[in-house]
Amino acid sequence: MTQNIKPTRSELMQLKIKIKLAKEGYNLLKKKRDGLILDFLRILKDIKNMRSIIQEHYLSATDKINMARVIESDLKIKSIALSIANQPEIQIEKKNVMGVVVPNISKVDLQHTTLSRGYGLYGSAAIDEAAEGYEKLTEIIVHAAEIEASMRKILKELEKTKRRVNALEYSVIPGLEQTKSFIQFRLEEAERENIFRMKRMRKKSF
Repeated sequence: MTQNIKPTRSELMQLKIKIKLAKEGYNLLKKKRDGLILDFLRILKDIKNMRSIIQEHYLSATDKINMARVIESDLKIKSIALSIANQPEIQIEKKNVMGVVVPNISKVDLQHTTLSRGYGLYGSAAIDEAAEGYEKLTEIIVHAAEIEASMRKILKELEKTKRRVNALEYSVIPGLEQTKSFIQFRLEEAERENIFRMKRMRKKSF
């Protein structure tokens, strides 16, 4: 790295500026890395909790649809499902977490009344309960998808930030410091040679 470096004072000044900027960047990236780690751990905890909640609501919804199948026929349930005209819409926005753009889903409300579901009075209490169970399950799954997508994006940015921090800490900054030491050594050596030359010139003059 020092082979193509000119050991001049101007080069030394520029190198000191580069080292200062590299250290400032290193400190900022370390703070970003630590913040991303905290966010990742928080989201990871939410994901673990969310999976158990999904399993709980899935089992509950399954029990309710099985009960509806016992009381009503499968043909009637399929007919009612096909008659539902309302298609839920989800508004996906974006938010910034430590410089990472992650999805932000507005509050999802998929719960409906019997009349608003679209099948009117053709259903029954068992079908209503099954519909309600799956509506709630869908809400939770949408929320879980938002959290998991955020976690993946944050993890990707965290890995990239860690690589940059390591590169600065173990490669870039030590390399710059080594080059600075080399230039300082050469400048000091040149200064000593200049002093020795001046002394010789004085002796010859006498």
